[in-house]
Amino acid sequence: MTGAGFITAQFGPEVLIATFLVFCRVGTCLMIIPGFASARIAMQIRLFVAIAVTLALSPSLVPQVRAVLPDLELATLARLILAELLVGFFIGLLGRVLLAALETLATFVSMAIGLSNMPGVPVEGGEALPSLANLITLSATAMIFITDQHLELVRALAVSYSTLPPGEGLEAAAGLARLTDQLTAAFVLALRVTSPFVVYTVVVNLAVGLVNKLTPQIPVYFIAMPFVIAGGMYLLFLLGAEGILLFLDGYATWLKTG
Repeated sequence: MTGAGFITAQFGPEVLIATFLVFCRVGTCLMIIPGFASARIAMQIRLFVAIAVTLALSPSLVPQVRAVLPDLELATLARLILAELLVGFFIGLLGRVLLAALETLATFVSMAIGLSNMPGVPVEGGEALPSLANLITLSATAMIFITDQHLELVRALAVSYSTLPPGEGLEAAAGLARLTDQLTAAFVLALRVTSPFVVYTVVVNLAVGLVNKLTPQIPVYFIAMPFVIAGGMYLLFLLGAEGILLFLDGYATWLKTG
């Protein structure tokens, strides 16, 4: 076989199309998953990362993808591309839900300790959050990379071809049920992370309300606010690291079990 014939056999149209289908799933997932999908990262960098991950996974995944290519007709390719885009979007959405739940309850924590009026610069998403919520979500996102969970994500994408074979798409009922379960698990996890602040705000507001009833002539709420903030910050100092580790454990569990 000549050199040109060997290259054609190794990198023919089917191989290129199969590699592009892998890119559809990987690229769509990385455009949504926490960390990689941050608006602070340039679009070109995210594209290059998606291409690099695709090329790294292609040698082991391309034979499996080629097996579901009945032909190279335009209608067939359009169906396969749409199916892979949908699967990649779904995987990224499941990961995004975890951080969104943490972000929601981190905003509640900011309100609970009186720091909701301090606007912060958007970090992970496009909307401005209180500074404390930004600190919590940014710390969680940074720890995902520090603990190499982004590498575990690459492994999970490779394993997804066994649980969600290429070309089969995503069943609406099963996908909706999985998304509902993920939402439940995500908010339970976020509530476990922020539960000390829930207890703190209930106790503090009960105490402040009781004192205000006993001494209505004194603006107890305004006097107590600095102490409420100080107590909340001290509680964050004591339990912040444990909360982030708890979130990372839940995120790693999702990557391993899907």
